[in-house]
Amino acid sequence: MVTWLERALGPAGPSLGLVYAELVLAFILLATRLHFRRARGTAGELRAVGRYFLLFFGLVLVLPVALVLFTAARPLEVLASSGWTFGRWGLGLILTLAGLPIAVLSGRIGSRDPAMQRMYPFAKAACTGPGTFATYELAYFGLYYVPWESAFRGILFLPLVPVIGLLPALAVQTAISTLLHLGHPDREIAAAAGAGIGFGLIAYFTGSFFYPLVLHASTGISTDTFLFLRRQKGQQ
Repeated sequence: MVTWLERALGPAGPSLGLVYAELVLAFILLATRLHFRRARGTAGELRAVGRYFLLFFGLVLVLPVALVLFTAARPLEVLASSGWTFGRWGLGLILTLAGLPIAVLSGRIGSRDPAMQRMYPFAKAACTGPGTFATYELAYFGLYYVPWESAFRGILFLPLVPVIGLLPALAVQTAISTLLHLGHPDREIAAAAGAGIGFGLIAYFTGSFFYPLVLHASTGISTDTFLFLRRQKGQQ
């Protein structure tokens, strides 16, 4: 029985096996019953999206990290191997600085797409004023982007590379992250597939998800910012 359970939890370790099981359930719930679109009619758009961000943070970041801390023999080593480290920070800094202009330009181009204008920001009420928008984007970064990168370029990728190989591990996290974009504009879904590979490679070569986090968040927040400026201009 013990041997079977060890095989079932996988060579990445029983602690990560439990985390993977929790993440499967979390993503199913977040994409269905807990998605903010279901609550907009009753909770109001801004409140619904804010609640979704909190749930995303709790289910995709807090619970996985807690499972590692309470079940792993060497929890700090497991977290470090999952990207919670600055890794090769020199290379990471170079790649981040080189990628930031591309991220901002992508946000600028995306903001011109009518389909993206309908999709973002998730809560259009965030565009009512600069203070509301800034608060919303801070929550967007901390409660959404940090858990996203911790999961996809961290836990669901880096520990799997030595177990199944770089290309299969890239395919796993790219496929799942792309599928979670279903319902988004077609161009964004295609971009998500490319970003999954690109951000995954950055995480692999630096040993950290921090650098993909900066680039991913810069793209999304730039998109929102250009859309915010467009809406503010239209209200004048």
